[in-house]
Amino acid sequence: MGVVTFPGSLDDHDALRAVRLTGAEAVPLWHASQSLEGVDAVILPGGFSYGDYLRCGAIARFSPLMGELIEAAGDGMPVLGICNGFQILCEAHLLPGALIRNDVRTFVCRDQRLRVETSDTVWTRDFLAGEEITIVLKNGEGGYVADAETVARLEGEDQVVFRYVGPNPNGSVHDIAGITNARGNVVGLMPHPEHNVETLTSPSVDGRRFFSSVIGFVQTLR
Repeated sequence: MGVVTFPGSLDDHDALRAVRLTGAEAVPLWHASQSLEGVDAVILPGGFSYGDYLRCGAIARFSPLMGELIEAAGDGMPVLGICNGFQILCEAHLLPGALIRNDVRTFVCRDQRLRVETSDTVWTRDFLAGEEITIVLKNGEGGYVADAETVARLEGEDQVVFRYVGPNPNGSVHDIAGITNARGNVVGLMPHPEHNVETLTSPSVDGRRFFSSVIGFVQTLR
């Protein structure tokens, strides 16, 4: 499982560690490379790619490696975008909509309850639709927005993957915390599952199932 490092990434090593802890080989990928190194899945981690200049994820979208990733995702490769990675996926049009500044106008950092809305993606196979999990949330520009037609399509076609439970932390439309593409291989969410994989440092290990889900999916292809 590859984890891409952009200038300004800060959760890439956390994601690599989470991959290793859940039993997969962790492969660091550099944003300026033009090779995905033969990995079976890719994670775009959190952070502040290119300092969040212009718009969050707007410059990272044009990194050389993203050209390869966009093509691979179109062919079905599993891709997970976490926080800044979610922003990059939206900028690359691998997912619809955009992420804007939190409506509370402050950086939010807390343990966040989420409801799993669908298990029908390669990253949520090990969850049950309707169950509630706890995942760390930390963002300043995490408000998900999209036009009414797009939101209606996401809701109607089971493409909302996670929804915030309790007070909405950032003003996301319909309390949306994560979405998927129609094929279910590309998922983006603002909370950080890579921070919920060890009991020593996390209020839950709910994040482990993101990684075990995709590992199980890849194994079914072999």
